[in-house]
Amino acid sequence: MTDTIVGIATAAGEGGVAIVRISGEDAAHLLSQVFRSGTFQPPYESHKLMYGHVVDGGEVVDECMAVYMAAPRTYTREDVCEIHTHGGSTAAALTMKLLIRKGARPAEAGEFTRRAFMNGRIDLSQAEAVMGVISAQSQAALRAQQMQLSGGQSRFIRQAQEQLTTLLAGLEAHIDYPDEIDEEEAISGLNEGLDLLIQSLNAAIDERGARIVREGLRVALCGRPNAGKSTLFNALLGEEKAIVTAIPGTTRDVLEGSFTLDGCRVLLSDTAGLRDSEDVVEQIGVERARKTLQEADVALLVVDASQPLTDEDKQLLSSPLDCPCATLLNKQDAAIISAEDAAILNAPSPILSLSAKSGEGLDKVRDYLRTQLKAPQQLLLTHERHMAVARQALERLEAARHSLTTDAPMDFAAVDLHEALYLLGRITGESVDEKLLDDIFSRFCVGK
Repeated sequence: MTDTIVGIATAAGEGGVAIVRISGEDAAHLLSQVFRSGTFQPPYESHKLMYGHVVDGGEVVDECMAVYMAAPRTYTREDVCEIHTHGGSTAAALTMKLLIRKGARPAEAGEFTRRAFMNGRIDLSQAEAVMGVISAQSQAALRAQQMQLSGGQSRFIRQAQEQLTTLLAGLEAHIDYPDEIDEEEAISGLNEGLDLLIQSLNAAIDERGARIVREGLRVALCGRPNAGKSTLFNALLGEEKAIVTAIPGTTRDVLEGSFTLDGCRVLLSDTAGLRDSEDVVEQIGVERARKTLQEADVALLVVDASQPLTDEDKQLLSSPLDCPCATLLNKQDAAIISAEDAAILNAPSPILSLSAKSGEGLDKVRDYLRTQLKAPQQLLLTHERHMAVARQALERLEAARHSLTTDAPMDFAAVDLHEALYLLGRITGESVDEKLLDDIFSRFCVGK
């Protein structure tokens, strides 16, 4: 990569500052072509912020700050310059057009980070974490991406690669020198080592937990009409988003909102009351409610505790769900149903009493949701691509273990172990092709 690229590194729209970034061997020369200062003259001192103006010939384009950063102490490990113009769409765009006219090439999506990867500053998983940091929607997601960006995931994968290389070394020594290294010596500890490696990778793959970290915990409020779901929805969100009336069936569609709990995003859905109805519109709402319940990570089953349990309540309480569920006995200030009554029908699930209207007992609901957030916070793999590749590597490790336990030729196991090693390299970038790189970096914004 010898050409010099330029891109706007800040988001589009109004703001105080916009940053135009240049990277490549001609970065300093290009800066000297468009930047004028009464104090600073080329050659510029590295990593020093300078005041001046962007100029096009004798015309001032904008007042600005500029900085020259000499390789290799830069994001791309190339010479990098930045021009900090006033924010908005015009000043930065004019500066970029001016630099292109002077010889720079417009950067492609993610090209700055791609150069950082190609020049060895970061590995591929760290490069993907850059976009993860930018798109993080919660503190938990940000923490996970920052851990990946700092190399936490890379260290885990490299440790797995080292373990696998050690296992392969003994196996291949026997294959290459069968007369000098007998089979028993070659595979000594191999099965045990494979078991530990398989367990380690399996523990790192938790699709549910990874998605919760990235996107948030999906929580569905369900129950029969007028149980207080919409009141609870508003109380947890801290705003009057859902219409609350005494008329059963007010909620006809799925209402969605989000709030933050211990740095994690909680995606809350208020659904239509689950009951049989002749109303076509309400039927559609009930169907959507059931679909939302199927896709939820957690269900909160709201029961009106101020009235005797109805057949609809009993059916809901006794129905198995595909996700963890807590039963909420709402309207406890006028309750005639005890937690013991509900537990008879829904024994495995926790029973919580509350008043969504007064707020009493809401802390218990939040505490329950916290229990659903504990596991994902220690994930090692959070990207879908990484988990998919790790699963493929696991398949090869399982195949190798099968070969070793069925007296198949040693070569079979060695081929599978080599394939697993190659696959792990696709996470960190040791074994990648241009198509994979194009696919990954095309998802980045241009200025990154």
